[in-house]
Amino acid sequence: MFYPTNMLRRTLTRNLGTSAGDTRIPPIENAVCNHFAPGSAEATALLAACKKLRAAGPQKIPVVINGQRYYPGEAKAVPIPSENGTTMSLYHEADEAMMQKAVDSSLEAHKKWSRVPFQDRAAIMLRAANLIETSRRYDIQAATMIGQSKNPWQGEIDCVTESIDFLRFHAKYAGEMHSRQPISPPTDIWNMTEYRPLEGFVTAISPFNFTAIGANLAATPAMMGNTVLWKPSPGAIYANYVTYCILEEAGVPPGVINFVPTGVPQIEQTLRNPNLAGAAFTGSTKAFRSIWKNVATNIDGYKNFPRVSGETGGKNFHLIHPSADISTVVAGTIRSAFEYQGQKCSACSRVFAPKSKWDEIRSGLLDVHSKLKMGQPDNFENFMCAVIDEASYNKNVHYIEIAKKEKCEVLAGGGYSRDKGWFIDPTILVTKDLNATTLREEIFGPVVTIYVYDDTQPGAWENICNEVDKGTDYGLTGSIFSLDRAATRTAQDILRYASGMLYINDKCTGAVVGQQPFGGARASGTNDKPGGASFVERWVQPRTIKETLVNLPEVSYPHQLPDSFSAPPSL
Repeated sequence: MFYPTNMLRRTLTRNLGTSAGDTRIPPIENAVCNHFAPGSAEATALLAACKKLRAAGPQKIPVVINGQRYYPGEAKAVPIPSENGTTMSLYHEADEAMMQKAVDSSLEAHKKWSRVPFQDRAAIMLRAANLIETSRRYDIQAATMIGQSKNPWQGEIDCVTESIDFLRFHAKYAGEMHSRQPISPPTDIWNMTEYRPLEGFVTAISPFNFTAIGANLAATPAMMGNTVLWKPSPGAIYANYVTYCILEEAGVPPGVINFVPTGVPQIEQTLRNPNLAGAAFTGSTKAFRSIWKNVATNIDGYKNFPRVSGETGGKNFHLIHPSADISTVVAGTIRSAFEYQGQKCSACSRVFAPKSKWDEIRSGLLDVHSKLKMGQPDNFENFMCAVIDEASYNKNVHYIEIAKKEKCEVLAGGGYSRDKGWFIDPTILVTKDLNATTLREEIFGPVVTIYVYDDTQPGAWENICNEVDKGTDYGLTGSIFSLDRAATRTAQDILRYASGMLYINDKCTGAVVGQQPFGGARASGTNDKPGGASFVERWVQPRTIKETLVNLPEVSYPHQLPDSFSAPPSL
């Protein structure tokens, strides 16, 4: 009998295609943001990249299957949101035959990619992170700013730092997962866990509002050994294609990630495929429910039970206690409601303010609101830009007009214009009705509704906490502003399931990978927490291996040995 040495363990485990601590991911820290101060080198470089992109004209986006570029059918145009008479991208969509080709390519690539050791897959993703941080930084940021209408800071924290952080931290968490092994007796048995990729392919469907989400939904399952069909949103299609090219440059082999702009019927086609291993989604609650229904309807036809992971909408709250610091409330509410035109799943869209502090809050909001500037994303003076497209513009207009019909007070904003771009004024509404439409339904734009509660009444704090909890179907993010610890604790308890992301004395946006893993439940998704270890673990299928290191020829139990006890007389 012998106990295997660490060297033997490392050798055998590497041959199994897993990692049991044999390769440590280099130390990981959050990527550093540029601030683009006037005249700085980074501001100059970013402005040059934006100017170059605008001058280049429409970007032609292909379908990419097994590394081959295809331009099927008639190209579809995507305008620049802030300049809607100018085309940003011309993209082509995969039809049903091409989607089947993509599925076949993914299944074929899976045969080799699923057996590539984790450390090799992780090295490719870490290289992609370095490319984003260095040589491709301003390319991807210009694509995100112009194509998705983001100011420099919003672009920086998205396509640059968050993309880098997803790639690096998920590699770190995956390495830690591989090193997590079961106990073994000291002499005769070696127990192991092999973290295999899922069997089949993963369909990844990414949204317009964060380039980094596309990077994550495609790259993380791939890093875990899966092959991926990546369906990008038209609103982010150029920045997502730049991301795909970076992954390709970093060494992702052909067929591991197939880049397939396409329509809903073709995506449903992949969801019906018997080899579907999982679906990774970020987008609307309605679309995610449709994915679930498709999977449920076809459950008898799958080889496995597909993993379905989704992050959807929110109706996120700022709940203010009379003890709160009002300057923090004002700054946090303006930023959370209006940064990136409120087009974040986490954006603040409902506020509950105490009557005793309302005059101070109101005055502060109006003062800051009056200083907000709106316009082109590459004019660094602007805080806000246009919403993403005509459909979004129409939806915001619809809700603003509903609010006016419901007798909401338009405290600030309320205007809109589509003459040059899809511009919606940052709008602050005040309602006296807890059932007001804009206090309950997701708008996904720069519209925030405030309800002023009477904090002088007995039980007012507990009552308003309960109203916040039951006010919508969502459960994504929320903030409690309070310097009273007892009040804070009461709110935390009552709002236990009202949000998957709870902030105390901070705005309800701005989650950082590795620091605040992101996600919510109820109608807001499956709460798998991208940016944390749990999201990584969704894309593997563990196998337990027991190896016995000694010969075991005996059948009898020890208690059956002769003379081991005094047997009773035979009957």
